[in-house]
Amino acid sequence: MPTSEAPAGSVRPQRRVLILGAGLVGSSLGLALTRAGYDVMLWDIVPSHSLVAAGLGAGRISDEATDDPDIVVVATPPGVIPDLVAEVLGKFPGAVITDVGSVKAPILAAVARLAPEHRRYVGSHPMAGSQFTGPLTASADLFRDRTWVVTPVDGNTAADVAAVEGLARDVGARVITMPPDDHDEAVAQVSHVPHLMSILTAGHLREVPLENLRLAGQGIRDVTRIAGSDPGLWRQILTANADAVRRELREVSDDLAHLIGVLDDPDGLERFLAVGQAGAHALVGKHGHDPLDTVRVTVEIPDEPRALARLFTDIAEAGFNVEDFDLTHDPVREVGYLSIAVERDVAEQLRTNIVARGWTGWASRGGPE
Repeated sequence: MPTSEAPAGSVRPQRRVLILGAGLVGSSLGLALTRAGYDVMLWDIVPSHSLVAAGLGAGRISDEATDDPDIVVVATPPGVIPDLVAEVLGKFPGAVITDVGSVKAPILAAVARLAPEHRRYVGSHPMAGSQFTGPLTASADLFRDRTWVVTPVDGNTAADVAAVEGLARDVGARVITMPPDDHDEAVAQVSHVPHLMSILTAGHLREVPLENLRLAGQGIRDVTRIAGSDPGLWRQILTANADAVRRELREVSDDLAHLIGVLDDPDGLERFLAVGQAGAHALVGKHGHDPLDTVRVTVEIPDEPRALARLFTDIAEAGFNVEDFDLTHDPVREVGYLSIAVERDVAEQLRTNIVARGWTGWASRGGPE
């Protein structure tokens, strides 16, 4: 059964959730909710997506004639969310409607114009995803320990807001509540503009000669990883949040002009670099706790069967807690690299331990180059 709170001694009835959109987020949500005990129904404009998601265990195929959900989650690209929210508000008068869109205020305004019953719409946004798409990339753990923002407004009932918050908690997310406009400003700062910085860096590489690209290390791969996301989806996200993104980009433009101006001023340059270091340290750490002082231990993985599995087994048997990791491949040397973030006081222990087990590894604060 779902894990949200219920009165002591009571058994909460199984909640029915209809998910519209069986891509990465929708299918992952179906897997997580099914595991939590929900009755999940799946629909997608591409029928094969919902069939694949159902086959993976994310729920059952929606039946328009019999669907009677308690909650409807619209997990589609942002451009079609308002119309779908308005449609299901009319179709399911007893259901709470939410969505997973990356922008909230424009969607809310559009829904309010389209649907007289818009008060049953409670916007939300799980801060989870990846550069991959489609149901085959889904994971029941996608939302575990991730932030899920709920954006209630005047007119939403406490029960409807609680239903959306309970759904988020039941899939392992950490719920934050904030107004829609504040949400849109925040995601412009911590998600949308950083994505564009990745795009700019990756786009600049198109003119770099191949022999120079062979020098690329972990740093450039970290910066450009999210540039591989779907351009069509991001066009919709950025268009919807253009005002907030534009304000942030103008500040970035000012910073870039300042950086160009201090390149020949060593003291000024160091002060600029220190500002960036302070910003990186200001990021909230895992589970929303204060940021940890971590060091990356990088391990070279030979091109051998099950090498990565053996490495993870060795790390687990040694008893080390991995805060984060990245996996990359060097096409020239034909080896892989696992970069593991661990707390500073255990980094050297981990490095020593894995070297003793026959691996090649090194530690660095900023990651190897």
